[in-house]
Amino acid sequence: MELSFAEVLHRVGFIPLPPYIHRPAEESDGQRYQTVYARYDGSVAAPTAGLHFTDEIFRSLDAKKIRPDFVTLHVGAGTFLPVKTATLGEHPMHIEFIEVSRAFILALRETLETGRPVIAVGTTSARTLESLYWLGVGGDDIVRQWDAYEGQGDGIGAVAALSMLLDRMEKKRITRLVGSTQLLITPGYAWKIVAGLVTNFHQPESTLLLLVASLIGEDWRTVYRYALEHRFRFLSYGDGCLLLPAGFPG
Repeated sequence: MELSFAEVLHRVGFIPLPPYIHRPAEESDGQRYQTVYARYDGSVAAPTAGLHFTDEIFRSLDAKKIRPDFVTLHVGAGTFLPVKTATLGEHPMHIEFIEVSRAFILALRETLETGRPVIAVGTTSARTLESLYWLGVGGDDIVRQWDAYEGQGDGIGAVAALSMLLDRMEKKRITRLVGSTQLLITPGYAWKIVAGLVTNFHQPESTLLLLVASLIGEDWRTVYRYALEHRFRFLSYGDGCLLLPAGFPG
């Protein structure tokens, strides 16, 4: 019987847990460490902010006319790597693959046109959504680490950038965009699409904490101090929070 490499891994391997969970993986992790909406193989870990969402919560969102939509995330092992260099400029940001449908980009553009806020679930989703902007203005299938800081998108709004991306997809006659991103979101980054973030509490010296600080500014210290003082749970099986920057609409 011939098996693909992925099938061999499923038969002889097990669901890995991040290295900061100091215990062996258990059989229950196969269900617990997975989102209810997962569809495809490819990630080395679950996008953990999504672990908080159940079918019941999705029904509740629907009742409140909050529309969820989905991207395909291939979370890479680099998401667990801390910043170990003397300066942030020396840190090599990991690359992750993203896949989104034309229908998703159209819906995202419509949301922005109507002024409704886009709330990302998880830092990887946030990075993916922001990367769509840079894929639009850059005209390439990869977003490099420092593209967002080199003035490439000066004067181009998010709706225009997504329109450029859609036009390019139409010329290529493709209905799904497959690309990669190395985008490093750090304080000083100008957010283009995402207005708020649902996420877990992250560990020090991580690029994920840099992303949080970029979104809500110095308030991140207040948020994390409160979490520590009240013994909130951190990391993959930790508590979720909704982070909104100052001036959030409404």
